[in-house]
Amino acid sequence: MKWIVGLGNPGNEYAGTRHNIGFMVLERLAKQWSAGRPEKNSVAEIREARVNGEPVLLVRPVTFMNASGKAVKFLMEQRQLAHESMLVVCDDLALPLGMIRIRSEGSSGGQMGLVSIAETIATEQFARLRVGIGSGPDSVRGDLTPKVLGAFSRGEQPALEEGLTQAEEACAIWIAQGTSAAMNRFNRKVTES
Repeated sequence: MKWIVGLGNPGNEYAGTRHNIGFMVLERLAKQWSAGRPEKNSVAEIREARVNGEPVLLVRPVTFMNASGKAVKFLMEQRQLAHESMLVVCDDLALPLGMIRIRSEGSSGGQMGLVSIAETIATEQFARLRVGIGSGPDSVRGDLTPKVLGAFSRGEQPALEEGLTQAEEACAIWIAQGTSAAMNRFNRKVTES
């Protein structure tokens, strides 16, 4: 079974912030795929959807970003899920807003949710979809907290919508055709820009 984990921080004070873009993508997927009501446990909210007749789990950890690995490991053990069948959706401060990048494996790049998952399950061999929230190299200097925990401005809404739409499409391609197909379709847009 394939499963998509959207990263973010729980709580109303974090809703709509840049760091919660993984949650935003997951909500859109749940709506698009008519996912069922969430099943809740101590570490995650899980919805099941059917995509092209196949079951797909949509997982929203209720742990904080820095403890995302706890939810992932719990579900791997409880439901016998494989890390090779998982796609993690998270924010990326180094990517411009509206851009996405998908990889089949690799380093965390400093994204603390990815760090937590890789350390907890002892591998970096899982697919990840990074959704840009920054505005280039200048955005990764200094204290990152105000940037990642800030809301999107009205002027950023068109670029945000573009990034969320691309992320939805990339998730659908990942399910139907795999990581390589999604990389070929979307990573080229990043390098051509």
